[in-house]
Amino acid sequence: MSEYIFKLPDLGEGTVESEIGEWNVKVGDVVSEDAVLGTMMTDKAAIELNSPVSGTVKSLAGEPGDMIAVGEALVVFETDASAAAAPGAPAPEAPETRPAVATAKEDKFITSPAIRRRAKQAGIDLATITGSGPGGRILRQDFEQHVQGMQGSAAPAAIARTPEKTGEVKVIGLRRVIAERMTEANREVPHFSYVEEIDITALEALRQHLNNKKADKADRLTLLPFLGLALIRALRSFPQCNTTYDKNKNVLLRHGAVHLGIATQTPDGLKVPVVRNAESLSIEDLSAEIKRVSEAARNNTAKKDELSGSTITITSLGKLGGIVSTPVINLPEVAIIGVNRAVDRPVVVDGQITVRKMMNLSSSFDHRFVDGYDAAAMIQDIREMLEHPATIFLDG
Repeated sequence: MSEYIFKLPDLGEGTVESEIGEWNVKVGDVVSEDAVLGTMMTDKAAIELNSPVSGTVKSLAGEPGDMIAVGEALVVFETDASAAAAPGAPAPEAPETRPAVATAKEDKFITSPAIRRRAKQAGIDLATITGSGPGGRILRQDFEQHVQGMQGSAAPAAIARTPEKTGEVKVIGLRRVIAERMTEANREVPHFSYVEEIDITALEALRQHLNNKKADKADRLTLLPFLGLALIRALRSFPQCNTTYDKNKNVLLRHGAVHLGIATQTPDGLKVPVVRNAESLSIEDLSAEIKRVSEAARNNTAKKDELSGSTITITSLGKLGGIVSTPVINLPEVAIIGVNRAVDRPVVVDGQITVRKMMNLSSSFDHRFVDGYDAAAMIQDIREMLEHPATIFLDG
């Protein structure tokens, strides 16, 4: 027998260290070459690492949440002498850093770390689930449909809800990154918040009219692409809001293109996928891109360049939107637009009480670089366009 040391490879993005996300193996496990060992976390994605050899796991570098430097021993294997590499041998070529996509053999299943974790907690064998994603990848909806099917028939005891025990939850992975970014944003940025009420009755009528012509429900428009187009038009007059701040150089970068961030809740936490060059897209194309990048973020198939580089962000809690929210700026941006729930309210129009579809926009701006007057004026521009939706599509 011999020993093989698998060192943490360079995962790209100039990273010098990475956080252990989760282990799929434990000491004493016998694994085959190409088996998924676990995931390592970068600021952008969870990256699955595959075993370079077949053998028995002799030691693991640490626990989930621990930071490991590139080039450090990650897993030590005991291998057959004929197949082993010398101790301390150079690490194999770095894996392709697709977010949480395994390059396993046919008897392996492809899914995200979050789905693996949920399946393990529920006692579900992922081999029993048919994936509908690329290459048979098990998506979130595949897992949830499988669970619902089990609950609808004879759900095992593991699926039944039981009171959770009190215990510690380690802050690791994407949750750690979110915590650090939120802390940094609140510590460094003097947020100026502005809320405006908008009558979207005409916009809703237009949206319903356009959707009634679509045979495929998946192609139907939500409010987000209309808001996106209105925001893009408003930014022509307020370019200081389509800006990122480089604190190391102490310079503001005003962007000609609008790379629209779409804050998206995922099983792993909040992500902000990006619709690039949104100013060049039609309402239909913008709608399709918002849906595509959001779903890619949820099922961990988003590419790295789709999870960074936004210049301004839209965030929405959907039906949970409430009346008012206080969105936190997505650094290094200087503005974020928050969508609240749309509801029917009695309002006064031309001296008469009538029912209108009303919605609030709750927005935050970096007061160091965006004056309160300009922030309010930009939201008023957006309000005017959303209340008279034909103006969203006018040139000039």
